[in-house]
Amino acid sequence: MAPPPATASTPTAAPTNPAPVPYATLLGFTRYVGQSGPAKATFVGGLRRQRVSRSGFNPHGQLVKALKADIRFRTGGSHLAAVVGQVAQRWQPLYATLTPGAQRYLESLGDLSQVELAQTHDALGMVGNLPVKINPHFGLRYADGHAEAVRIHFDDQPPSPDAYTATLHLMARHMDQVLPHAEPVLVDLRRGTTFRRPDVTSRPDQVERWLAGEAAAFTAIWSTAG
Repeated sequence: MAPPPATASTPTAAPTNPAPVPYATLLGFTRYVGQSGPAKATFVGGLRRQRVSRSGFNPHGQLVKALKADIRFRTGGSHLAAVVGQVAQRWQPLYATLTPGAQRYLESLGDLSQVELAQTHDALGMVGNLPVKINPHFGLRYADGHAEAVRIHFDDQPPSPDAYTATLHLMARHMDQVLPHAEPVLVDLRRGTTFRRPDVTSRPDQVERWLAGEAAAFTAIWSTAG
């Protein structure tokens, strides 16, 4: 029997990586709202490229770990003092700059026998159509019963009013998931300044409308960035 005639095969296109879906962490989104003018587009384009390349590194992880250890074990800053020499040499100047502020924040908590760490949980919030990951650094519970969900600001420049308003509002909006009944707190570590919601004068509904507009612009920039 003769073999069946050969059939031409149609080459299949090589698979392409789909464009990354717009997404932001709380840090990324609040840094974005703190930008103005063309810097917004530049910032979002950088976030998108970082997402595509899966790059990015958090240099502050060991500092947060040392601060939490000093709170947990009530050691008054010994872990913070030690961590400067424990991180890679390239990060030691950064840690030497940040640890004095971390020590001041630790002292501002008062009697550490009246404070303990509390477990927080990340939440995924929708700001308009933009998913934003709400992720405090840690929680605190005080002997009098009140609690705080703490987000730390490490940047050279202090948080802008827009940035701290957005941070505190979004944390408060999802506090039932993050740490029920807690107060959202943003700590500007370099300057030793603590921001709480009474510092935010805008009405929640006005903040929601403003953030929805910011999220729509973020998504539009993300979709057009290459």
